[in-house]
Amino acid sequence: MGQADKSISVLLVDDDEINNFISIKLIKKTLLNTDIKACLNGKFAINQLSEIHNKQPDLLPDYILLDINMPVMNGWEFLEEFERLKIDPEGKIKIYIVSSSVFSNDINKSRLFELVTDFISKPLNVEKLRHLFKHEYSN
Repeated sequence: MGQADKSISVLLVDDDEINNFISIKLIKKTLLNTDIKACLNGKFAINQLSEIHNKQPDLLPDYILLDINMPVMNGWEFLEEFERLKIDPEGKIKIYIVSSSVFSNDINKSRLFELVTDFISKPLNVEKLRHLFKHEYSN
């Protein structure tokens, strides 16, 4: 099918606008055909995802890169709400926690969520993104 033609959609959930700007540049450098959106807090992201899920579930993102420490709704609260609302019942979205936290309890806590594919330390770089998007290269 036209999987190779389909753009990969990525949702950044991070309250740091500069970090989002850099991440978008790096992702576009790593994967050419990408559609990237950014939300500055978990609540805004949940609202957008809920709306997409209810109206056009096939437009849900392929990847979510989620920060932990954000105002309004942090990454952990986002994951709980995402699970509670059953936004992705088939588990198609790959969620990565991308955080500057070096605390092992955060890394361990991320493993308690089945939704979370992996924990990636900031700052992002092309090498980390290639690892994250490795499925896209094997298509």
